Amino acid sequence: MLKVDNLTLRLTHETLLSDVSFQADNGETLTLMGASGSGKSTLLGWMVGASESNLHARGELWLNDRRCDTLPTEARRIGILFQDALLFDHFSVGQNLLLALPGAVPGGLRRQKAEAALEQAGLGGFYARDPATLSGGQRARVALLRSLLAEPEALLLDEPFSGLDAVLRDSFRQWVFAEIKRRQIPVILVTHDVADIPPEGRCLRLESWR
Repeated sequence: MLKVDNLTLRLTHETLLSDVSFQADNGETLTLMGASGSGKSTLLGWMVGASESNLHARGELWLNDRRCDTLPTEARRIGILFQDALLFDHFSVGQNLLLALPGAVPGGLRRQKAEAALEQAGLGGFYARDPATLSGGQRARVALLRSLLAEPEALLLDEPFSGLDAVLRDSFRQWVFAEIKRRQIPVILVTHDVADIPPEGRCLRLESWR
């Protein structure tokens, strides 16, 4: 379970969110909607531990039984996927994935795990590919695999579907939600498009929290 408790966010003198509380259960995708400037990305940045320097925050973030807002980013075990895939184009697809694997994974298994993940995502044989040769949908899948291979205990999605065309968007959306259910991790999805809300998912609007 990922839980935000009594959170207030302010940028200098502007209050973005006031006394907000919500939670996403394991295997659930909670959708947060809001117009530009409503604080969506700022909220996710605070949750993952990458806040802007002029952000003032009061509140708590809990992941299962751990309070996370007092921990450094790398200790929170919260992954994030942005609208842009942000792959390293000077590395191969496989090397991008290897960067995410926990250090405890033995050297002999690292490539094996990366190739198995690609196969699972319908990208078998892509290990040595140059990211620049991938389509938008393929880049998006690799970016999500990289986030998941880090073995996060929760995942934040910052409008990850908005850069894709309609056909790719629908198929990638279905694949993402299936992966979330399979892995049983809590997910927060930020979007401005109601079509992104998963079936039977809950949706909250940020404008009501100012």
